[in-house]
Parts: sequence; C-alpha cells; structure tokens
Amino acid sequence: MLWNDKVDKHIFFERNLLALSRANPTLCARLSGAETTLGRYRFVESSEDGRDIPAWVDPGGSAHTLHSLISPEREAERLAATLKYEQYIILMGFGAGYTAEAILARGDTACLLVIEYDINGLAELLCHYDYIKIFNDPRFYILADPKPLEIEQHILATFQPALHNGIRALPLRARTIHDDSHFTPAAEAIKSAIDKVASDYSVQAMFGKRWFSNIIRNIFTAEKQSGVFAPVKHAAICAAGPSLDLQLDLIASKRKTFFLISTDTALATLLEAGLPPDAVISIDCQHISYYHFMKRLPPDIPLFLDLSSPPLLTTLAKKTFFFSGGHPLGIYITHFFRHFPVIDTSGANVTFAALSLAERLGASVIELYGADFSYPKGKLYTRPAYLYPYFHRKQNRFKPTENFAASFLYNAKSLRRVESGSSWYYETRALGMYREKFEQKALSANIVLYTAPGEGAPVSLSTAGGYSSNPGLIFETNRPVQLLAAGKPLCSAKGFLETYRKKVSELPLSEDNITIYQRKLSDMQHLIFTTLLPAAAAIKYRCAGFSTKELLYAVKNYCIAEISHVSEARLSFN
Repeated sequence: MLWNDKVDKHIFFERNLLALSRANPTLCARLSGAETTLGRYRFVESSEDGRDIPAWVDPGGSAHTLHSLISPEREAERLAATLKYEQYIILMGFGAGYTAEAILARGDTACLLVIEYDINGLAELLCHYDYIKIFNDPRFYILADPKPLEIEQHILATFQPALHNGIRALPLRARTIHDDSHFTPAAEAIKSAIDKVASDYSVQAMFGKRWFSNIIRNIFTAEKQSGVFAPVKHAAICAAGPSLDLQLDLIASKRKTFFLISTDTALATLLEAGLPPDAVISIDCQHISYYHFMKRLPPDIPLFLDLSSPPLLTTLAKKTFFFSGGHPLGIYITHFFRHFPVIDTSGANVTFAALSLAERLGASVIELYGADFSYPKGKLYTRPAYLYPYFHRKQNRFKPTENFAASFLYNAKSLRRVESGSSWYYETRALGMYREKFEQKALSANIVLYTAPGEGAPVSLSTAGGYSSNPGLIFETNRPVQLLAAGKPLCSAKGFLETYRKKVSELPLSEDNITIYQRKLSDMQHLIFTTLLPAAAAIKYRCAGFSTKELLYAVKNYCIAEISHVSEARLSFN
C-alpha cells in the first residue's frame, strides 16, 4: 500500500475515489472538496522495508505512528486474530488500511465498518495509499466524521444478529487515544446500538417462529376484513398500571368527551367499572393474550390486532381490524396481498401501540391513564387484570396469591427502587425503556398529551413537544388525516400463500459469506429473505453453531412446512 513516487498523487487519489464511489458516493463528494495540504498526517519510514507509516498529528503538533514501524502486516494479523466468532467488526481509525485488510482476509468477516474523523486527514491518506482492494470489497463501509446518532442508526440498519454471529469493536489505539473527543462518543454510540440490537434479538429469538406461524394463519381472516374508521380529534388511552384503579372516577366523569382506546391488559378493568371502551388494541403474539378477554368483549367494540396476534383472538370479537406492525412479513403482505393500516409497534409494548393508533386515527389531543411504566409501591397491575385471577387460581395453602405476585416482582431482572416525592416505585430496565420510547414517540407526534395524575414513573415531556397538564388545551392541527381502512385484496389468501411458499422454496442455498450471499439475491429474493429473518433468529437461538447454509436450509424448511400445514388444514376445513 506504499505510495509510489512514480504515480501522480492526484491520479492515485482519483483511483481511490472511483473505487469508493460504488458504495459511498456521498462520502466521495465530500472527499473531492477536502483539503489535502493541512498536514494532518506525517509519514514515517519503516525500518524493515522503507515503506511509509502514517503518523497522526495531534493539536499540539506531536506525531503518533498508527502502525508498527517494523512489521505493520504482522501487527494487523495479530489484532485480527483476537477475533473469535464475531462477524460484524467495527474498526475505529483507518490508518494505512493494514488492520482493515487483515480483518477482511478472515473468511468469516461479514461486515467491516470503519469509523474515522477529520475529512481532510482522510483525504491525505487517500492521496498516499492504495485502498482499492479494500474499497472494492462488498463487506466494507466507512463513516467519516459521523455524529453518534449516525453511528447508532447505521449499526441498527446493518447488523443482523441472526446472521452475523456477534459484533466487536476494535480501536486503532494510536489513533483513538489522541482524538478521544471524537472516538469516546463514538464508542458510546456503538454500545448503545449493541444494547438495542441485543434487546430486539432476544425478542426475535423468543417469538420469531410464533410471529410467522400466527401471521400466515391470520391471512384467511384478514382477507375478509371490512369496515372504515372515521377520524377522531380527542382520544384517551387506558393502560393497565395500578394507577388506573385510582383514575376510574375521572375517566367516568369525562367518558363522553373522548374516543376511549383500551389496551388488552386494561380491558377487564374498564368492563368491570362499567366503562366499555370504543376500541381495544392487542399486539402480543402469545396465546396468554386470551386471558385479557375472559370477561368477553362486547360485540360492538372493535378489536385492533397486529397481523402476528394469536388467531384465537379473532374468534372473540365480532369486529376485528388487522394492522401491520414492524414484522417484515407483515410489511410484505401489505404490498403483495392487501394493504393494511401501518401502526408503529417499535416501542415493544401495547401502550406505545395504542398511542400510535390514536395518532393514526387523527387525534390531536390524547389523554393517558394507567400508564405507570413501573410497579408503584410494589403493585403489579390494576386489580382486575388477568394476572391476579391467574394467581388466584394457582394459589394453595402453602402459596397464596401474594406469594406468586412477590415472585413475579422480585424475580424481575434489573429491578430497582426509585423514590418519587412522598411515594416510590419499582422499575426494571425494560419498563424504563418502554417509558423512554413512549416519551420519544409522544414528542415527535403533532399532539397535545395529557397524563392523568398517578403513582407510577412520571412520563416526562417537554412543553415545546406538545405536553399539557390540562386536557382542556385543545388545538387544531394541520396534518392531513385519512380514514382508517384496509385496501382491497390483490388476490385470494390461498393464492397469496401458494405464491409466497413458492418464492421461499426458490431461495438459493449458498456456502458464500452471508454479505456476499445477500448481494447476489435479486430484489424480490431479498424481500422474501428478509421476511424469514425473525424466524431465523428463533431457529439459530435453539440450534447454535449452524453455518449459513444450514440456517437457510432450516428456516426454509420450517416456513414451507408451516405454510403447507395451514393451506392443507384450510382445504380440509372447506
């Protein structure tokens, strides 16, 4: 990679840009306007073969060599050898590219993300070294001068834990320790992204197969869905926190002033209080959701269900309305079978989904009840919620209801006690994350949100973001509001499943690196492949050690068998 004196630096720079432009044209445009004479680097001659080694010049003028002056290749190989099973690698600092080349030389490397700062310094490196081989590798990507949020978003968009067998960040230490003002926030952004991916992957590993199974079974019911929802201006959301018990009188006094949306968990409480909601929403894929409806849903109340909800729930409501959450198969269905309303479920809890539904219905003012996002004074849920009757049925002389409730609470991971004025509550990492995502959603929406006084963790919102402690502050918004309805089916449910099964079966098996494999897929094949990823996460979790080919084979067989079983059962039923 040593620059050759016989090669004009301008030509060398242009050749690197040409190679980089195929994957990163935006960065190329920035590099074209960079200044290459500012002396961000000095180039020190190696003692072994006379090659130049880049040395980063810090603000004080001191130069720090980024690679070994004796054998930079062997140094890079030793660093790459510290990698074990990880396939998604983040390299902080680029240098002359020795470490990047050594990482890419590993056949298992699926993605290499380089994070570098100072666009002018990067341009100097491109004038001095040949990076064409690195830039031409489809597994390589570089972020220059990224903000922490950009780093986090890139990792969330590209790291696929079901396929990549782990993630690892490696610092080019001589570069990072002398520019910690940039690389320290970058490291924090990487950690934040990994934490979010790990949380999402654990959910996929647990429910990936169940999601797939439920969705394909709901296709036939979804084909017959009809009905249109007119917009609403003022809505209220009822969650199942213990504070709901204290807020029922307030809800009753204002019942006729808003469109009431109940989470499935709060339904029993509202029905017992004689406050039937205008709509109920459920997103949980587990069959335990059935217990929320043990008091029977009145036939005139519509039930909004994610396409991945248990099919059993469709038998409990006379008016069922499906929507598409974040599952890639649900998104595929809205494009190639029937368009369903899209409701944001990325908050991973039903209260967040209820807020998304209220916003989608056009509500500009939303009142929030029972959203504790915690266990105030150790209380779990509103009393009529399914959990307490469930504990009551299981109790005996040796294990009363209180014993089951205490086990549920104190076995929760990351449980911590939080003092709140004259009261207190327990919070877990998951509940805190739910609350933060809800707050972010509310702040980004064009709404006024009123939170009723309660005992749980306070929902913290900025006045500028649309928060009001007074539900009387109603204002008109200018955003366009559409009727909430499903589109016309593009084909029959049976025809859709047959076509989808055929496309799944036609996905190729390959021994290739997973990144190279994905690049070889056609656009349609890539869409089909994406619909299988949550199921792949579940299969991989249970069968660790699968190669790419073995995982693809297993997930294809599972999905094809499920579709065949549903189709055959439907034919027998008809």
